[in-house]
Amino acid sequence: MILHLYFARRFMRYVLIVGFAFTVLMQMFDMVEQLRKFGGKDVPFGEIFELSLLRLPAGLYQILPLIVILATLALYLSLARSSELVVTRAAGRSAVVSLISPVIAALLLGCFSVAVLNPIVAGTQKRYELLENSYRSGERSVLSISNEGLWLRQGNSEGQTVIRAAESNLDGTLLRGVTFISFDTDGTPKERIEAEEAALSAGRWALQNAKVWSLSTTDNPERDARTYETLDLASNLTRQQIRDSFGTPSAIPIWDLPRFINSLKNAGFSPRQHQVWFHMELASPLFLAAMVLIGAAFTMRHTRFGRTGIMVLAAILMGFGLFFIRNFAQVLGESGQIPIGVAAWTPPVAGICLALGLILHLEDG
Repeated sequence: MILHLYFARRFMRYVLIVGFAFTVLMQMFDMVEQLRKFGGKDVPFGEIFELSLLRLPAGLYQILPLIVILATLALYLSLARSSELVVTRAAGRSAVVSLISPVIAALLLGCFSVAVLNPIVAGTQKRYELLENSYRSGERSVLSISNEGLWLRQGNSEGQTVIRAAESNLDGTLLRGVTFISFDTDGTPKERIEAEEAALSAGRWALQNAKVWSLSTTDNPERDARTYETLDLASNLTRQQIRDSFGTPSAIPIWDLPRFINSLKNAGFSPRQHQVWFHMELASPLFLAAMVLIGAAFTMRHTRFGRTGIMVLAAILMGFGLFFIRNFAQVLGESGQIPIGVAAWTPPVAGICLALGLILHLEDG
């Protein structure tokens, strides 16, 4: 037990060291990027620093497998140089036993990242997108989906418009049972429009069978209401903006994803992208364990055998290869080419089996 705790403590220390190094580098590079992006828009330095901090959790969360495999390489290279693995073998413990605690630590780290870091990343990413959009154009457009239907918001310097629809097509450009409520800049309602259907085209909503109530120019909106067979309503939304608003599963906390997937189904959207992301997040602890096994497979040998640099390079290339296969499987799963479970769970399981086979071959012949 003491030996396992020792290896686990060494592994987590290297995870923190590598993670801190990447944190400093990513913060520096992102600050430069934010200064370049908003340098001519009169955005204060404090706001730019806030933007870079908001992007940092998402970047670290994305490269967590790289941090784990580098920490594993550092751990086993240090154990090999100090001959601690040789002592472990001489004491009657196979080198495979030394893998138990780092693998368990990686699994626990993966569970912690999914349960705790994922909601943090989702919150900071959503906050960053809102602030970036505000600093770029001063306009905000938001989409949300709930059990009551689809909600959109479009706006500019003259006010905001809230849009609610009972149903929608797959990309949110054709709404049915739709209501538009316009507000002044001070939040006072100006106008309400209800329509059977609204189709988004370049710069406008094309409404069918619409009824318009003026809320600010009359004391009896129903009496003065007007009806139109067709009506055009200006809009600054685009199809890509609507799709991106709900098409980024990483911006939704893992705990809210099942409910959000059901809401997507009820609103008429395809939830496949979010389902694939949900299963991939659940499989991420296994993926981190696979990274530990891959790193250990190439560096558990003693340094006197030589070719240490080649082995480290091979481990990193194999880790990147597995990462690429995982992303490729995600694309295939989102497009419906392979089942969701296969896309999410096959790469980490295959990586674990491949690395274990290599370790057992090298250790036991």
